Amino acid sequence: MAITDFLAAADITSAINACKAKDSFSPKTFFKAVGLSKKTPPEIEGVFKILDQDKSGFIEQDELQLFLQNFAKGARPLTAAETRAFLLEGDSDGDGKIGWEEFSAMVKSS
Repeated sequence: MAITDFLAAADITSAINACKAKDSFSPKTFFKAVGLSKKTPPEIEGVFKILDQDKSGFIEQDELQLFLQNFAKGARPLTAAETRAFLLEGDSDGDGKIGWEEFSAMVKSS
């Protein structure tokens, strides 16, 4: 599966361009811009599975750092500060990673 199976390429490009500057990434703003917040739970789960590169059932810190690159080749990595903020915002149970339910709740609240 490709990310464009779930999200429009034009929305992805627009969202990536909106956070080109370092430390300008906001997960909720990005989810809204790519149209993810309007998707069904199965569609959101499909995106989650793409982001979960190691198929562990969680999105860990190293996967978060490369988050934007899952949406577009050549996109910048998240800064350490953006990665930490993303993890703090999404990790509701404090285990240091974002699970499917946490990701879904984060997307739906955007």
